Amino acid sequence: MKQTIQFIKTFLSYYRPQKTLFILDMIAAFLVAVCDLFYPMITRNIINVYVPGRQLRLFLVWCGALLLIYLVKAALNYFIQYYGHLVGVYMQADMRRDIFRHIQKLPFSFFDENKTGSLMSRIVNDLMEVAELAHHGPEDLFISLVMLLGSFAILSTINLPLTIIIFLVLPVIVLVAARMRLRMAQAFTRSREETAAINAEIENSISGIRVAKAFANGAFEEEKFARRTDAFVKARTLVFRTMAQFGASMSFFIDLLTLLAMGAAGLFVFFEKINIGDFAAYLLYISMFTSPIRRLVQFIEQYQDGMSGFKRFTEIMATPTEADLPGAALPQRVEGDLRFEDVSFAYGEEGQQVLSHVDLHIPAGKTVALVGPSGGGKTTLCHLIPRFYTPSEGRILLDGADVAGIDAMALRRNIGIVQQDVFLFTGTIRENIAYGDLAADEEAVRRAARRAGLAEFIESLPQGYDTYIGERGVKLSGGQKQRISIARVFLKDPPVLILDEATSALDNITEMAI
Repeated sequence: MKQTIQFIKTFLSYYRPQKTLFILDMIAAFLVAVCDLFYPMITRNIINVYVPGRQLRLFLVWCGALLLIYLVKAALNYFIQYYGHLVGVYMQADMRRDIFRHIQKLPFSFFDENKTGSLMSRIVNDLMEVAELAHHGPEDLFISLVMLLGSFAILSTINLPLTIIIFLVLPVIVLVAARMRLRMAQAFTRSREETAAINAEIENSISGIRVAKAFANGAFEEEKFARRTDAFVKARTLVFRTMAQFGASMSFFIDLLTLLAMGAAGLFVFFEKINIGDFAAYLLYISMFTSPIRRLVQFIEQYQDGMSGFKRFTEIMATPTEADLPGAALPQRVEGDLRFEDVSFAYGEEGQQVLSHVDLHIPAGKTVALVGPSGGGKTTLCHLIPRFYTPSEGRILLDGADVAGIDAMALRRNIGIVQQDVFLFTGTIRENIAYGDLAADEEAVRRAARRAGLAEFIESLPQGYDTYIGERGVKLSGGQKQRISIARVFLKDPPVLILDEATSALDNITEMAI
């Protein structure tokens, strides 16, 4: 229970920046509900008083009043539809900003365990439903309560016993809704998981489309995707079955309520407890009374869908970020003296040990090559220096200071890495080189390209440094991509440079020149 309250508090905290707009939206929703409550009362008076009494002027006046009410209601509905949705959009943007910022601070181990497509699903798909809940949820709930309480109060003034008879059906509807809520929550959660899984499958298959084509494995990829699609269909089938059961049950009870109201009110007319005008007003109010119930039904469905998405959002937000020790050092520039003291490392708590009691000293300004078989721990050792991972035992010193006590961002600003598996961002050659130092000027970018043996190739292109390289540099050769990554780190010009088979795709002459 305490966890649920905290969960809802976290959700409500995102309303705070949009407080003014949200309050205005709720006021508009309240006024719409009030406008709806006027119509049956005015209709009752027209049937009971103005038409039988042939009071034409009052009849026309109240018809004009109804027109004015409808115009006001139309303006209020415009405000709710436009600005109310903006509340949801702004909240969605805040959540997206928060989760993206949080993901940037998560450790490498998190990305070892989570697929890119699954994370994208949480950031995009899940938060779309959360935005809908953020807008429609409070609005539907508020309007429903105003309509129910307003209807009850007004109907009670006409005939209290009849009103109580009709309202006795409400607890039954609430009980049925509550019993079905849990099944809906489970169905929506499973649907979210399968949506994330199919997004991950799509992202993985499209990213590896060239490999699939090279091995003529298109049919295998289609089969894999079909299995994932089947799982997704089953999850969505469960969602719609649960929603159908819920919706059909609620619809039946709402129809039953209408029948009960008409039957009870009709009997009261027969026994002269109410007149025809009151009977008409009752039927109008009951039709309005069922509208908030339908809104509540819609709210429950939307709540389960939105909250299942928000739960997945909070799961990531609750994942611990990379933490600096209290009073972490903030060096602006280091010399580059590196020392490994009795360092051991294993991936995961029960993973196989990759490094065991390593002692290593690399003086500043010196170049050291690590040679060994694949899987021997060379890349792992390199990843420990910028604190992508933390040693299981021992410590790593940079200029005599334990890297665990250095601010992570400050540490990484002084380290450059070029990996064999090059990653280039979608964009231009200039943008990818300039990523090494976002404040660098044009001359510095060109100088870095020359040092990486890339300038002649770039200048031969029609658009030069503004050439678009495609997603992950797909329009470039492996060697060209490696040289761009080398130019990027040359532009950064760090005191500690890590090259992880960084020239594997280059010819010998270019490699020697670099």
